[in-house]
Amino acid sequence: MTAKVLDGEIISDKLDDARFYDGVRTRRIFAFLLDYVLVALLMIPFGAIVALLGVVTLGLGWLLFGILFPLVALIYIWMTLGGPEQATVGMRMMGIRLERLDGRPVDGMLAVVHSVLFWAANAILTPLVLLVTLFTDRKRTLHDLLLGTVVARSERVR
Repeated sequence: MTAKVLDGEIISDKLDDARFYDGVRTRRIFAFLLDYVLVALLMIPFGAIVALLGVVTLGLGWLLFGILFPLVALIYIWMTLGGPEQATVGMRMMGIRLERLDGRPVDGMLAVVHSVLFWAANAILTPLVLLVTLFTDRKRTLHDLLLGTVVARSERVR
């Protein structure tokens, strides 16, 4: 795979085509909603395990309920977005995937940092920070800019 330098960033040639980004913003929103529902559904079996653990530990295990949702979400992100498909289940359903601008694969740690930066930016700067996608090349969000990533249509990337 070839790469070139553009504005100080190493860019993979396959990501230069504007067709990779048609409808990505809308697809990202729907993928996020689908993934949120999937994580909520995953909470059912994990919640049952923590409830049982709480009974066995005479209530101590129930303290895990406070961190259960973020923990399940981060494991989900690590396993899906950091996996070989470089996309969560919702992203795959919407036909998009996370790509690094330097062409290297996305690993689990980058996927988790990407997700944590998304939530931190939304918590600190409000969801209005997502308006950045209206003004950036390739419809990149603030956390995409910080990490050197881009979300592109998967059927056109491969």
